[in-house]
Amino acid sequence: MEGTQETANMRTETWTASDQLIFFVNGRKIIEKNVDPEMSLLTYLRRKVGLTGTKLGCAEGGCGACTVMLSKYQTHTKQLLHYAINACLAPLCSLHMVAVTTVEGLGSVARKLHPVQERIAKSHGSQCGFCTPGIVMSMYALLRNNPIPKMADMEEAFQGNLCRCTGYRPILEGYKTFTMEGGCCGGRGQKDGCCMMNGSEALRDSKDSDEVTSLFNTADFAPFDPTQEVIFPPELMNLSKGQRSCSLCFHGERATWLQPSSLEEFLLLKWRHPEARVVVGNTEVGVEVKFKNMVYPVILSPAFVPELNTVTHTEDGIVFGAACTLSHMGAVLRQAVKTLPPHQTEVFRAVLEQLRWFAGQQIRNVAAVGGNIMTASPISDLNPVFMAAGCKLTLMDKDTSREVQMDDSFFTGYRKTVVRPQEILVSVHIPYSKKFQFVSAFKQSPRREDDISIVTTAMSVTFAPGTEVVEDIRLSYGGMAPTTVLAKKTANKLLGRQWGEELLQEACLSLAEEMTLDPSAPGGMVTYRRTLTLSLFYKFFLTVLQKLRLQGVGTQEVSSDCVSATEVYQPETPSGIQIYQAVPEGQSQDDVVGRPMMHLSALKQATGEAVYCDDIPLYENELYLVLITSTKAHARILSVDVSAAKRCPGVVCCLFADDVPGSNITGVKQDETVFADGQVSCVGHIIGAVVADTQVHAQRAAKAVKIQYEELQPIVTIQEAIAARSFYEPIRTLQSGDLEAGFKQAQHTLEGEIHIGGQEHFYLETYVTLAVPRGEDGEMELFVSTQSPSDSQCIVAQALGVPANRVLVRVKRMGGGFGGKESRTTALSTVVAVAANKLKRPVRCMLDRDEDMLITGGRHPFYGKYKVGFLNSGKVVALDVSLYSNAGNSTDLSLAIMERALFHMENSYSIPNIRGQGFMCRTNLPSNTAFRGFGGPQGMMVAESWITDVAHSLGRSAEEVRRLNLYVEGEPTPYNQVLHGVTLDRCWDECLSRSGYEQRRAAVDLHNRQNRWTKRGLSVVPTKFGISFTATFLNQAGALVHIYKDGSVLMTHGGTEMGQGLHTKMVQVASRVLGIPSSKIHISETSTNTVANTSPTAASASSDLNGAAVCNACEILLKRLEPFKTKNPRGSWEDWVKAAYFERVNLSANGFFKTPDLGYSFDTNSGRAFNYFSYGVACSEVEIDCLTGAHKNLKTTIVMDVGLSLNPAIDIGQVEGGFMQGLGLFTLEELHYSPQGVLLTRGPGSYKIPAFGDIPKQLTVSLLRDAPNDKAIFASKAVGEPPLFLASSIFYAIKDAIMAARAESGITGPFRLDSPASAERIRIACSDRFTKLCPPAEPGTFRPWSVQV
Repeated sequence: MEGTQETANMRTETWTASDQLIFFVNGRKIIEKNVDPEMSLLTYLRRKVGLTGTKLGCAEGGCGACTVMLSKYQTHTKQLLHYAINACLAPLCSLHMVAVTTVEGLGSVARKLHPVQERIAKSHGSQCGFCTPGIVMSMYALLRNNPIPKMADMEEAFQGNLCRCTGYRPILEGYKTFTMEGGCCGGRGQKDGCCMMNGSEALRDSKDSDEVTSLFNTADFAPFDPTQEVIFPPELMNLSKGQRSCSLCFHGERATWLQPSSLEEFLLLKWRHPEARVVVGNTEVGVEVKFKNMVYPVILSPAFVPELNTVTHTEDGIVFGAACTLSHMGAVLRQAVKTLPPHQTEVFRAVLEQLRWFAGQQIRNVAAVGGNIMTASPISDLNPVFMAAGCKLTLMDKDTSREVQMDDSFFTGYRKTVVRPQEILVSVHIPYSKKFQFVSAFKQSPRREDDISIVTTAMSVTFAPGTEVVEDIRLSYGGMAPTTVLAKKTANKLLGRQWGEELLQEACLSLAEEMTLDPSAPGGMVTYRRTLTLSLFYKFFLTVLQKLRLQGVGTQEVSSDCVSATEVYQPETPSGIQIYQAVPEGQSQDDVVGRPMMHLSALKQATGEAVYCDDIPLYENELYLVLITSTKAHARILSVDVSAAKRCPGVVCCLFADDVPGSNITGVKQDETVFADGQVSCVGHIIGAVVADTQVHAQRAAKAVKIQYEELQPIVTIQEAIAARSFYEPIRTLQSGDLEAGFKQAQHTLEGEIHIGGQEHFYLETYVTLAVPRGEDGEMELFVSTQSPSDSQCIVAQALGVPANRVLVRVKRMGGGFGGKESRTTALSTVVAVAANKLKRPVRCMLDRDEDMLITGGRHPFYGKYKVGFLNSGKVVALDVSLYSNAGNSTDLSLAIMERALFHMENSYSIPNIRGQGFMCRTNLPSNTAFRGFGGPQGMMVAESWITDVAHSLGRSAEEVRRLNLYVEGEPTPYNQVLHGVTLDRCWDECLSRSGYEQRRAAVDLHNRQNRWTKRGLSVVPTKFGISFTATFLNQAGALVHIYKDGSVLMTHGGTEMGQGLHTKMVQVASRVLGIPSSKIHISETSTNTVANTSPTAASASSDLNGAAVCNACEILLKRLEPFKTKNPRGSWEDWVKAAYFERVNLSANGFFKTPDLGYSFDTNSGRAFNYFSYGVACSEVEIDCLTGAHKNLKTTIVMDVGLSLNPAIDIGQVEGGFMQGLGLFTLEELHYSPQGVLLTRGPGSYKIPAFGDIPKQLTVSLLRDAPNDKAIFASKAVGEPPLFLASSIFYAIKDAIMAARAESGITGPFRLDSPASAERIRIACSDRFTKLCPPAEPGTFRPWSVQV
């Protein structure tokens, strides 16, 4: 002991030099001499090793794009441990003696793909591909630990991965082939289980039908052989076995990392450095350093200390070392639950219930149980359980140790505990439960998986043996105060009472009094949170009643209609059916149009070889730029002080408005500036930029810039704008028929309103630009992630003061766009170009997720007011609607978006007398912009609101009223376009029959009669979406096709690839027209020097426009080759090309297309607004939990008219992806702004997009058969935006379920439900005895945490 103490003394005093870090990456040994403790594994992989397959999506461990696998040899168990982690949070220092496997280590297109890579690609599970490497690594890590997992294991493995494109189903479908449920039976041909049969019935259903239900053939998959995996590096195995535990020390610019090898040494270090942070998984400190600007000069990592990693079983419980990971704790507890008698494991099961929904697998694999306690988060999921169970904690310092109980005195304030600065938490003792003790834990969050709690609770009650008299009760809550709290007053009132109805009444009244919250409390949702404390207690009450009955004690029985309130959520594995029409008999095998061809980049995306903008290798003398943005929503800039920033290491210069060589005026309508000039008009307004040698240096310098403001009154919400008459011109009106006469004719009128929240694009790849000055004539080359290369070119040229011909913009692919990269990307590109121009060096900038969410704007929030006149039958005869959009601080595309909202204000319903007015609100928010649907979904959402109100007020079914009002062939729209080729009725009828609507309606009604606290709802919603840019001049496209001497074809066109498969479809088109296999055709990128003056890739029209242009170019070339074909009819394609070349025939052609007969005028309400319409109908069924507001998406059936599909795999992928994005918009995604206009939701931690678990349990997508469209290439139809709105069927199914819940409380008739239908809104709308105990505070008497913008 003396000896180790001395060594420790020597070590801590002489720790001056840095140690060597030894680790392996993809089998290659790396020895790092000077490791910066603040460097993450992700930065190291991408910038130092050049492995760019691992992506940066959020930097907070919330999206999974950076997932890699770590492997280490555990000396005490002599076993290898493989686990997935987030590289963005993993400190490089923590990887001593660890093997890292990245997506590049599994396989490559050139060598050989790993089955995990191949299957996600071939099952169409990769669209934009930015999330694909992370998903591949999550699956790979699962297979390394469990070669034949269950579907449930797979779903758990993906809890920490997000995808914004696919809608998740194809990923699960492809990977199902690895699982027990869908894997290989070794050719024994078990029914349903054989992978040779699964989903691949020869790709055709039956002999006579031309309906196909499979998009890929599993027979094409390479077999998976777990014995052939990459071995653990033998050298590392020897090093690990022979390693004497030694301490490590790493010094960086601002921090020192100390990794002690023994407990004594650790205690001594903590004594020396009481202010040091202890880091195990870095899942908390990593986020603090990144987002809260924390600097920790000394970091202690106890990962090597044996005492902190051990698990000990004692007679009264299990003791976990504080550094045990949550995954490990879960495994130990699951084993205990399996082996011990049930009455002993009540606490363990409560912990496991919370762990199921605790972050994602990657976080659970590294986060330590001690870290969870010491972080002292008020919304911790586990602390309430530890508190309710009375867990004991062992604390030590250099000289003493003490044991404290986790009770209400342990947390002394917000994120503070009784642990002294020089003490450390050594272990946590989780006790066995007693014979008559019952414990439950509940967590309510916006999204079920990987989400932070709104309210979390654990409740423990102990009864006097053999009775139902309460002997001891603890009710612990998180999310109801700055710390985890115990409801002591309530608990004391319940002691000695019988567990029955009276106790419940008393408990609810008492909890409502004790668990109060200030109406301005951080996190908002105050009424909802207060209601949850009661609702969750009620669930506990019922659960305990059931358990008492089982023990033969209870007198009161849980009535059958309340049983569903006690059911613990068990996820079901989703299943899907995709139906499309086979290609006609006799179509040549080489003609790939109409076949489910894989996305051309899918394989590269799955191996990490696909190059995105930020993956371009660093240039020799490249610099990094970071933006300086406003912290005020509306203010004058008084002064900017950059002196501290300029003193920061690595800084080259700071840029402001005076540094713009050309025009500082910019934007779609020229009403914005490159850099703010004297005034800022939103939080996130770009004021300047810092350029430095590295990203880290530039970020630190940008934070050091000091700006003084004189604040002005901001306008933040639509309601504030209406009050101040703050609107952009013009105010649009669209009118048809005689409104006054219509309302006179009506037998009923009703008025209503709805607010539709905005939406963040959340493309996985944020904005990125790399500008490279070419050194002569003012030339500049830009690599940009944008949907509008030509606009970027013009706007950058304007800022640089050069003609457009000096600026080249190149786009290979984007990691998602969704409209968010249509007009706003120039805000970043111009700044980066100005910097590169000034410094004459390449400059790069990729926004961090929080910056991107703050600066770039999103979908316009809308507020709709309507008055509707209708007959007893439900036929609508008059409608007057006013739409207000929150446009933000500049016009951008808001006018076109409002126009499209007005064009879609009647959705699919024929209304003879109608008027719509559109107001664009000028507010102090970042300018809102294009987003898939472009105003259409908002306009149609208002329509569905009034049609539902009409049905509710008449007491009829909403489906009947919808069907009655549907458009039929030949009817005019409000903008006087006569409808031709209407397939609404066909879609509607097929949707009802495929979904079994009648049976489902009966089943839903039966369920609702039998259950009080869960209700089901059902809804059928149609959509009609106009296809064309509403700005006529944009409906044009160009293409350039070269045939080379060897017969290969290089093609480029005006559209960009963002995952939607546009390049794939264009290759299919060219392949058919030229009559050559698609393998001979290549598209490299989109660039402004090959096709000029292109329109943005938007409005769903890119396949129509560019497809026609490609077709035009190919036909010109075919005509030129015609003589050589005639001359040599038996020759090959190569023969004809060679012959043409020797005859000096031009083998390069420029194609062009413009959509004919377009041009609508608002002034005269005449002219064709759209080329044609896409139609679709969806039927959805949901189940809501009336006590918590949570809901489950049970079944959705979609029938979509996409004409004759160019590529059914891509089109169905678009339908599903669009649907899931709409599901986020209407049920999940909420942007919270403070009353001062500050965005509070700036990352996946606080902003929730749909995850794997949000897919409907049964999803059927059918592409309408025999519906050719004569207005577009090869009779196809646009598919990008139209399906998104069909997700409103989920919203209206929820509304239907709420109706049933309200009826139980005796409330009927129309009611307002704003979008999104979040758990909070659902719970409050299900008015009952619990909500009555928690009335909301009077508006105007307090300042809310967030406002509805």
